[in-house]
Amino acid sequence: MVKIGRNEQCPCGSGLKYKKCCLQKHLANKGAPLQPQKISIKDEVAKLQQAAANHEETFKVIGVFIFFSTKEGDAWLLELTDMDAVIVARAGETIEVEINESPETIEVNWSHQFLVKSRVFTTTAYADKTVETYSNYPSASISATIKKLQSRFSSELLDQIHVDPTK
Repeated sequence: MVKIGRNEQCPCGSGLKYKKCCLQKHLANKGAPLQPQKISIKDEVAKLQQAAANHEETFKVIGVFIFFSTKEGDAWLLELTDMDAVIVARAGETIEVEINESPETIEVNWSHQFLVKSRVFTTTAYADKTVETYSNYPSASISATIKKLQSRFSSELLDQIHVDPTK
C-alpha cells in the first residue's frame, strides 16, 4: 500500500488535497491505541470454576500461573516458581479459595505443593502431608510450561519474584 502525503491529491477524486479532504476521516477510523488488559487472578479462577462445573478441559498460562480444568470437573491454580497449588473445583463443585489482589501483590492461600514426574501430576497437602496422584491431568503441558519458564528467566530472577515475609 502506498502512503499518501498530506499535500497530495486526495485519492477519493474530489480534487482537494488529502489533508483538507479525507485525512481526518482516516485518522478517526484508526481509533485510540489499545490499553493493556488488566488481568485478575480472581476473575480467571471464576472462569476456571465455571469450566470445571461444565466438565470442560481448559489450560491457560498467565505469567507464572497455570489454570487448568479437567473433564472430570477438577480445576487447579498452579504457581510455577515455588510449585504451589490450590484446588478450586472438585468433581464440578466449586471450592472457595482465599485470594487477595492489589496492584503490587497477589496473595493466594496455597493448599498444596505439586510435582510433575513421568507424566503424573502429584500433590502434597500442606495441612496433613497427604499425597495424591493424578494420571489424567495435563502433565505434559504443565511440564513443558515449567521448562519454558525456566529457560526464559534466570534462576536469580525467579528467586526474586517472591517476597520473603521474614525479611
